[in-house]
Amino acid sequence: MNRVPLAERMRPKKLSDVLGQEEIVGDGKILTEIVKKGEPVNLIFWGPPGTGKTTLARILASEFKADFIEISAVTAGKKDVEEVVSRAKINWNLKTRTILFVDEIHRFNKAQQDAFLPHVESGLITLIGATTENPSFEVISPLLSRSRVVVVAPLNKQAILEVLRRAVKTEKASKRVSKKALDLIAEMSGGDARSALGDLELALSLAEKVDEKIVLEAAGKKMPGYDKKGDKHYDTISAFIKSMRGSDVDAALYYLARMVEAGEDPKFIARRMVIFASEDIGLAGNGALGLATACFQAVERVGMPESGLILAHTVVALAKSKKSRATTDAWYAALNLARKTLNEPVPVWLRNAPTKLMKDLGYGKGQKWEAGFHLDKNYLPDGIKNEKLFKAI
Repeated sequence: MNRVPLAERMRPKKLSDVLGQEEIVGDGKILTEIVKKGEPVNLIFWGPPGTGKTTLARILASEFKADFIEISAVTAGKKDVEEVVSRAKINWNLKTRTILFVDEIHRFNKAQQDAFLPHVESGLITLIGATTENPSFEVISPLLSRSRVVVVAPLNKQAILEVLRRAVKTEKASKRVSKKALDLIAEMSGGDARSALGDLELALSLAEKVDEKIVLEAAGKKMPGYDKKGDKHYDTISAFIKSMRGSDVDAALYYLARMVEAGEDPKFIARRMVIFASEDIGLAGNGALGLATACFQAVERVGMPESGLILAHTVVALAKSKKSRATTDAWYAALNLARKTLNEPVPVWLRNAPTKLMKDLGYGKGQKWEAGFHLDKNYLPDGIKNEKLFKAI
């Protein structure tokens, strides 16, 4: 029995074998061009798990005939860093390049990342970092400015299927796995080749003939790829809001369902809908804010899973509602104007007049305590009396 996992055995050894990364591998693409020039550069691979970040780093090191040092930011400590630097200095004297691959580089704190900086700057080490988190927030600016960020995309279904076909051919198991089983594995993979190969390997160990039932047994229930503090969280809520703004009911319901299935706090979703009701619907549907607020209160009191229905009801109503940003635009225009004109004096006749002296000076002159009372004067300060903030819908 081969104890090396199938995913490891199927790892590509050269760029031409890499699947699903057409944006970064191929004629004229960044990684291929870096190899052609023969000069390694510092790189940050950013992408979800199982997309080939480690594989790409190993291939680049092989192409450059460099000493490849691989560490994980989860387990590496100060001693590991010192050992890497010592080894790199020996390599430097031997005229051998050192490529350091740091998996999950976002797990290194600022001090740990700082420790590599002088050696990256001097060229002693060529750094390749891999992260599933946005490097803009997780990698220190000096290191980021000295590196190229390369986005490694999730593999599409066809690429995953090709990975699986190669695997069953390599394992001489083509007759053991049905096409529908492979299709199901690819569908469930979420663009993660390592996960797909793991499911295939387990399915092959469970039965002589692998069908859809065996695949489901092997895969179990997959947790959605959704981090409530990471990019997927913000990407999904962004898509949800934009779908409601674009009046696409189906998309809005879909992203709502994704968030609910991933365990998102329903109150968070409801709060965003309260904001949306004023920001994007506003005067075009004055009942929207009341509905969204009632939704938040109901979700708070009812709880899940029943609150899913309340959220869906509100999402459909908000998505189908007419939209207006008249009050939103007016509010931001007012804020901007106020910031620039904080010292503009309030017109005397609009000022409070609690004393006789102030009344004698004209404070509050002409005012009457009557509903809808209006004086034919400029209510804005004189310096901005001609400003128009609100554009009627």
